[in-house]
Amino acid sequence: MSWIARRRADLLAGLGLLTRLPVGWLARGVGPVDMARSVWTWPLVGLGAGAVGGAVLAGLSLAGVPGLPAAGWAVAVQILLTGGLHEDGLADMADGFGGGRDRARKLEIMRDSRIGAYGVLALGLSLLVRATAAAATPHPIAAMAVAGALSRATMTGVLAALPPARSDGIAGTMGGIPRPALGAGLLLSALAAAWLVAPARATAACLAAAVSTAGIARLARRQIGGQTGDVLGGTASIAECAILTVMAAV
Repeated sequence: MSWIARRRADLLAGLGLLTRLPVGWLARGVGPVDMARSVWTWPLVGLGAGAVGGAVLAGLSLAGVPGLPAAGWAVAVQILLTGGLHEDGLADMADGFGGGRDRARKLEIMRDSRIGAYGVLALGLSLLVRATAAAATPHPIAAMAVAGALSRATMTGVLAALPPARSDGIAGTMGGIPRPALGAGLLLSALAAAWLVAPARATAACLAAAVSTAGIARLARRQIGGQTGDVLGGTASIAECAILTVMAAV
Protein backbone atom coordinates (compact mmCIF):
# COMPACT_ATOMS: atom_id res chain seq x y z
CA MET A 1 0.00 0.00 0.00
CA SER A 2 1.39 3.41 -0.97
CA TRP A 3 1.94 6.26 1.50
CA ILE A 4 -1.06 8.15 0.10
CA ALA A 5 -3.27 5.06 0.28
CA ARG A 6 -2.30 4.50 3.93
CA ARG A 7 -3.09 8.10 4.84
CA ARG A 8 -6.44 7.83 3.05
CA ALA A 9 -7.20 4.62 4.93
CA ASP A 10 -6.30 6.34 8.22
CA LEU A 11 -8.59 9.29 7.49
CA LEU A 12 -11.51 7.03 6.55
CA ALA A 13 -10.95 5.00 9.73
CA GLY A 14 -11.03 8.17 11.82
CA LEU A 15 -14.17 9.45 10.13
CA GLY A 16 -15.87 6.08 10.45
CA LEU A 17 -15.07 5.83 14.15
CA LEU A 18 -15.77 9.39 15.29
CA THR A 19 -18.66 10.47 13.05
CA ARG A 20 -21.86 9.14 11.51
CA LEU A 21 -20.76 10.10 8.02
CA PRO A 22 -21.38 7.29 5.48
CA VAL A 23 -17.76 6.73 4.50
CA GLY A 24 -17.96 2.96 4.08
CA TRP A 25 -18.31 3.11 0.31
CA LEU A 26 -15.18 5.26 0.10
CA ALA A 27 -13.19 2.56 1.89
CA ARG A 28 -13.77 -0.08 -0.76
CA GLY A 29 -10.49 -1.33 -2.08
CA VAL A 30 -8.48 0.63 0.48
CA GLY A 31 -7.26 -2.49 2.25
CA PRO A 32 -6.96 -3.33 5.95
CA VAL A 33 -7.57 -0.52 8.42
CA ASP A 34 -5.13 0.06 11.29
CA MET A 35 -7.22 1.82 13.91
CA ALA A 36 -4.23 2.55 16.15
CA ARG A 37 -2.38 4.21 13.28
CA SER A 38 -5.42 6.38 12.51
CA VAL A 39 -5.17 8.35 15.78
CA TRP A 40 -3.34 11.15 13.98
CA THR A 41 -6.58 11.87 12.11
CA TRP A 42 -8.73 12.24 15.22
CA PRO A 43 -7.89 15.94 15.76
CA LEU A 44 -8.63 16.59 12.08
CA VAL A 45 -12.05 14.96 12.43
CA GLY A 46 -12.69 16.99 15.58
CA LEU A 47 -11.59 20.14 13.78
CA GLY A 48 -14.16 19.53 11.06
CA ALA A 49 -16.96 18.70 13.49
CA GLY A 50 -16.19 21.78 15.55
CA ALA A 51 -16.10 24.01 12.47
CA VAL A 52 -19.53 22.74 11.42
CA GLY A 53 -20.95 23.56 14.85
CA GLY A 54 -19.29 26.95 14.80
CA ALA A 55 -20.70 27.69 11.36
CA VAL A 56 -24.20 26.87 12.62
CA LEU A 57 -23.70 29.18 15.61
CA ALA A 58 -22.34 32.01 13.44
CA GLY A 59 -25.06 31.61 10.84
CA LEU A 60 -27.89 31.65 13.36
CA SER A 61 -26.37 34.64 15.12
CA LEU A 62 -26.23 36.54 11.83
CA ALA A 63 -29.89 35.63 11.31
CA GLY A 64 -30.76 37.31 14.58
CA VAL A 65 -31.05 34.27 16.85
CA PRO A 66 -29.79 35.06 20.39
CA GLY A 67 -26.48 33.57 21.43
CA LEU A 68 -27.65 30.81 23.79
CA PRO A 69 -30.32 29.26 21.53
CA ALA A 70 -27.91 29.51 18.59
CA ALA A 71 -25.21 27.74 20.60
CA GLY A 72 -27.68 25.06 21.66
CA TRP A 73 -28.50 24.32 18.03
CA ALA A 74 -24.81 24.32 17.16
CA VAL A 75 -24.07 21.71 19.83
CA ALA A 76 -27.08 19.67 18.67
CA VAL A 77 -25.74 19.59 15.11
CA GLN A 78 -22.34 18.47 16.38
CA ILE A 79 -23.95 15.66 18.36
CA LEU A 80 -25.89 14.54 15.29
CA LEU A 81 -22.66 14.54 13.30
CA THR A 82 -20.76 12.47 15.86
CA GLY A 83 -23.68 10.27 16.89
CA GLY A 84 -23.35 11.35 20.53
CA LEU A 85 -20.28 9.11 20.82
CA HIS A 86 -18.40 11.23 23.34
CA GLU A 87 -21.49 12.19 25.29
CA ASP A 88 -22.39 8.52 25.69
CA GLY A 89 -18.89 7.83 26.97
CA LEU A 90 -19.09 10.67 29.48
CA ALA A 91 -22.41 9.44 30.87
CA ASP A 92 -21.17 5.85 31.19
CA MET A 93 -17.91 6.96 32.79
CA ALA A 94 -19.74 9.13 35.33
CA ASP A 95 -22.13 6.31 36.23
CA GLY A 96 -19.30 3.80 36.61
CA PHE A 97 -16.91 5.98 38.55
CA GLY A 98 -19.67 7.41 40.75
CA GLY A 99 -21.75 4.29 41.38
CA GLY A 100 -19.34 1.36 41.49
CA ARG A 101 -17.92 0.00 44.72
CA ASP A 102 -14.87 -1.65 43.18
CA ARG A 103 -13.10 -1.92 39.83
CA ALA A 104 -15.15 -4.86 38.58
CA ARG A 105 -18.46 -3.22 39.48
CA LYS A 106 -17.39 0.10 37.90
CA LEU A 107 -16.57 -1.65 34.62
CA GLU A 108 -19.85 -3.55 34.75
CA ILE A 109 -21.83 -0.33 35.19
CA MET A 110 -19.94 1.35 32.35
CA ARG A 111 -20.87 -1.49 30.03
CA ASP A 112 -24.57 -1.14 30.90
CA SER A 113 -26.39 0.89 28.23
CA ARG A 114 -28.81 2.34 30.78
CA ILE A 115 -28.04 5.77 32.19
CA GLY A 116 -28.11 6.59 35.88
CA ALA A 117 -28.22 9.73 38.01
CA TYR A 118 -24.48 10.41 37.76
CA GLY A 119 -24.60 10.07 33.99
CA VAL A 120 -27.59 12.39 33.66
CA LEU A 121 -25.93 15.02 35.83
CA ALA A 122 -22.59 14.80 34.00
CA LEU A 123 -24.24 14.95 30.58
CA GLY A 124 -26.55 17.81 31.47
CA LEU A 125 -23.82 19.90 33.06
CA SER A 126 -21.42 19.29 30.18
CA LEU A 127 -23.98 20.37 27.58
CA LEU A 128 -24.82 23.44 29.65
CA VAL A 129 -21.19 24.49 29.97
CA ARG A 130 -20.43 23.72 26.34
CA ALA A 131 -23.36 25.71 24.96
CA THR A 132 -22.92 28.73 27.24
CA ALA A 133 -19.16 28.85 26.67
CA ALA A 134 -19.63 28.59 22.90
CA ALA A 135 -22.17 31.41 23.00
CA ALA A 136 -19.68 33.62 24.88
CA THR A 137 -16.73 32.84 22.63
CA PRO A 138 -15.78 35.36 19.95
CA HIS A 139 -15.22 33.98 16.45
CA PRO A 140 -17.20 30.79 17.10
CA ILE A 141 -16.13 28.92 13.96
CA ALA A 142 -12.44 29.15 14.87
CA ALA A 143 -13.05 28.59 18.60
CA MET A 144 -15.23 25.52 18.17
CA ALA A 145 -12.90 24.09 15.52
CA VAL A 146 -9.94 24.43 17.88
CA ALA A 147 -11.94 22.92 20.75
CA GLY A 148 -12.91 20.01 18.52
CA ALA A 149 -9.33 19.35 17.44
CA LEU A 150 -7.73 19.63 20.88
CA SER A 151 -10.44 17.61 22.63
CA ARG A 152 -9.87 14.69 20.23
CA ALA A 153 -6.14 15.01 20.81
CA THR A 154 -6.77 14.48 24.53
CA MET A 155 -8.22 11.06 23.69
CA THR A 156 -4.96 10.03 22.04
CA GLY A 157 -3.06 11.25 25.09
CA VAL A 158 -5.12 9.12 27.49
CA LEU A 159 -4.94 6.17 25.10
CA ALA A 160 -1.16 6.38 25.03
CA ALA A 161 -0.75 7.03 28.77
CA LEU A 162 -2.93 4.23 30.17
CA PRO A 163 -3.23 0.50 29.53
CA PRO A 164 -6.62 -0.96 28.58
CA ALA A 165 -8.82 -1.61 31.60
CA ARG A 166 -10.28 -4.64 29.81
CA SER A 167 -9.27 -6.67 26.79
CA ASP A 168 -12.40 -6.18 24.68
CA GLY A 169 -13.86 -3.02 23.17
CA ILE A 170 -12.23 -0.61 20.74
CA ALA A 171 -9.79 0.87 23.25
CA GLY A 172 -8.72 -2.60 24.41
CA THR A 173 -8.11 -4.04 20.96
CA MET A 174 -6.17 -1.17 19.37
CA GLY A 175 -2.82 -2.26 20.73
CA GLY A 176 0.14 0.08 20.97
CA ILE A 177 -0.22 3.54 19.48
CA PRO A 178 2.58 4.25 16.96
CA ARG A 179 4.63 7.17 18.23
CA PRO A 180 4.68 8.92 14.82
CA ALA A 181 0.87 8.80 14.64
CA LEU A 182 0.53 10.08 18.21
CA GLY A 183 3.04 12.86 17.64
CA ALA A 184 1.42 13.87 14.36
CA GLY A 185 -2.01 14.14 15.96
CA LEU A 186 -0.76 16.26 18.85
CA LEU A 187 1.22 18.48 16.49
CA LEU A 188 -1.73 18.98 14.13
CA SER A 189 -4.03 19.98 16.98
CA ALA A 190 -1.49 22.47 18.35
CA LEU A 191 -0.90 23.95 14.90
CA ALA A 192 -4.65 24.32 14.40
CA ALA A 193 -4.90 26.27 17.65
CA ALA A 194 -1.95 28.48 16.77
CA TRP A 195 -3.31 29.18 13.30
CA LEU A 196 -6.99 29.75 14.04
CA VAL A 197 -7.07 31.80 17.24
CA ALA A 198 -5.03 34.51 18.93
CA PRO A 199 -1.84 33.41 20.74
CA ALA A 200 -3.28 33.95 24.22
CA ARG A 201 -6.36 31.88 23.44
CA ALA A 202 -4.30 29.19 21.71
CA THR A 203 -2.02 28.90 24.74
CA ALA A 204 -4.96 28.77 27.16
CA ALA A 205 -6.72 26.17 25.03
CA CYS A 206 -3.65 23.93 24.87
CA LEU A 207 -3.14 24.23 28.64
CA ALA A 208 -6.79 23.33 29.25
CA ALA A 209 -6.42 20.29 27.00
CA ALA A 210 -3.25 19.17 28.80
CA VAL A 211 -4.78 19.59 32.27
CA SER A 212 -7.92 17.71 31.19
CA THR A 213 -5.83 14.85 29.82
CA ALA A 214 -3.73 14.58 32.98
CA GLY A 215 -6.74 14.84 35.28
CA ILE A 216 -8.86 12.20 33.56
CA ALA A 217 -5.88 9.86 33.12
CA ARG A 218 -5.10 10.03 36.83
CA LEU A 219 -8.75 9.55 37.78
CA ALA A 220 -9.19 6.60 35.43
CA ARG A 221 -6.05 4.91 36.72
CA ARG A 222 -7.31 5.18 40.29
CA GLN A 223 -10.86 4.12 39.48
CA ILE A 224 -10.41 1.24 37.02
CA GLY A 225 -6.67 0.88 36.48
CA GLY A 226 -6.68 2.03 32.85
CA GLN A 227 -8.76 3.35 29.99
CA THR A 228 -11.80 2.24 28.04
CA GLY A 229 -13.72 3.70 25.12
CA ASP A 230 -16.04 5.39 27.62
CA VAL A 231 -13.08 7.02 29.32
CA LEU A 232 -11.83 8.33 25.97
CA GLY A 233 -15.26 9.74 25.14
CA GLY A 234 -15.61 11.30 28.57
CA THR A 235 -12.18 12.85 28.24
CA ALA A 236 -13.12 14.48 24.93
CA SER A 237 -16.37 15.87 26.35
CA ILE A 238 -14.78 17.33 29.48
CA ALA A 239 -11.84 18.72 27.53
CA GLU A 240 -14.13 20.43 25.02
CA CYS A 241 -16.00 22.15 27.88
CA ALA A 242 -12.73 23.27 29.49
CA ILE A 243 -11.22 24.50 26.22
CA LEU A 244 -14.28 26.53 25.22
CA THR A 245 -14.49 27.98 28.73
CA VAL A 246 -10.93 29.28 28.79
CA MET A 247 -11.19 30.64 25.25
CA ALA A 248 -14.33 32.53 26.26
CA ALA A 249 -12.58 33.87 29.37
CA VAL A 250 -9.23 34.90 27.85
